Amino acid sequence: MAQLAESGSNPDVDLLYDINGLAGHTPHWFDRIVEFVGEWGLLLTMVLLVVWCWSTVRRRGGADAAASVAALVWTPLAAGVALLVNVPIRGFVERPRPFVDHQGLDVLVSGKTDFSFVSDHATITLAMGVGLFVANRRFGLAGIALALLEGFCRVFMGVHYPTDV
Repeated sequence: MAQLAESGSNPDVDLLYDINGLAGHTPHWFDRIVEFVGEWGLLLTMVLLVVWCWSTVRRRGGADAAASVAALVWTPLAAGVALLVNVPIRGFVERPRPFVDHQGLDVLVSGKTDFSFVSDHATITLAMGVGLFVANRRFGLAGIALALLEGFCRVFMGVHYPTDV
């Protein structure tokens, strides 16, 4: 670890450049798709996944249906609480966005002036993914996979470090 500090290499920044560097090597239309998906698409998909899971659990019934429906009711509330917890953490850490401190990043969205750590998008999608997992494993695994994709998109877009997500 001391060698890492002496060399000045930062794995977080190196990974940021590796992932964001993909944006410079992909077609423009693909960047626009990732921008939409990372900004709004995955959040909407998570909401639709919760509704689909709720419909499936209710239709199937069974002994654990009530507990699953209760977990799905708590899922958006958990996402909201997680988002509220981000506010003081972000104010305490005050980590600037990567494009503020590092040159040469392809920033796919503009207007991001707040702090980088912790990613609200990643927090919301992962909280919803965990809520889905509590309600139904199959839907939960899909939700957690979407949350991981959200984190990747945020780094790809150049608005977060990998450790922010």
